[in-house]
Amino acid sequence: MTMTQPIELWYWPTPNGWKISIALEEMGLPYVVRPVNIGAGEQFESAFQAISPNGRMPAIVDPDGPGGAPLSIFESGAILQYLGLKSGQFYPSDLRARVEVDQWLFWQVGGLGPMAGQTHHFRQYAPAMIRDQRQIAYGVQRYTNETHRLYGVLNRRLADRDYVAGDYSIADMAIWPWILPAHQGQDLAEFPHLAAWMERVGARPAVRAGRGVGEQLRANLAASGQAAEAARRVLFGQRAR
Repeated sequence: MTMTQPIELWYWPTPNGWKISIALEEMGLPYVVRPVNIGAGEQFESAFQAISPNGRMPAIVDPDGPGGAPLSIFESGAILQYLGLKSGQFYPSDLRARVEVDQWLFWQVGGLGPMAGQTHHFRQYAPAMIRDQRQIAYGVQRYTNETHRLYGVLNRRLADRDYVAGDYSIADMAIWPWILPAHQGQDLAEFPHLAAWMERVGARPAVRAGRGVGEQLRANLAASGQAAEAARRVLFGQRAR
C-alpha cells in the first residue's frame, strides 16, 4: 500500500489509545501522533471535537481516505475496522470470519471496556475524590465482580485457541490493552488461558511498540499533588466548554 501522507493519530496513552497505536504498528501504516492531553482538558478543544464530536480520544484523520479525500473517524472500534479494511490485514475478508472478529470487537467496546473502566475508576480514582469510603464500596464490588465475570468469559474462549477470533486480529488488539491497567483487582492466576494469551500478544514486537507510544506523556500526567488533583477534576468533572 502506498500512502503519500501519514495518518494523524489524535491520542493519549490509555487503553483506548493503545488499541490504535498497536494496530497502526501491526499494519505498518505510517502515522504521526497528535497528543490530546486529557488531564489538561484538550479533549474539549474545538480542533479535536471537530473530528471527535463525543470529546473522547482516540480519533484519526486519514489524508488518503476513500476517493483520495481526507476522512476523520472517532470511536476506537470504528477506527480498527477502518484500518483493517484499508490495510487488508487482521480483519478477514471472508464474511463468516469477519463476523467472528466483529463479535469480540463489540464485546470489548460494549462490555469489557466500560466495565473495566468503571472498576478502575472506583478502585483507583474514587478513593482520592470521595471522603466517605462507604459511598464507593458498592461501586467497587459491583464493577470488580462484573470484570471478574468478563475475564472468565475471555478465559473460557481462549481455552482451545491462541487468539480470540481465529487468527490474530483487531479483536485481540482491542481487548489486550483493557487487561493491562492493574488487572482491575483480578488475579490472573485464576485465568490461566487469559494469562497465556496476554503474554502471547504482549510479546509481539508491534504490540510492544504500540504500547510504548507516548509513554512519557503518561508519565507527565502522573505528577503528584496539585497537578494530579487538577487532572482528576478535568477527567471526572467533565463539562463541555
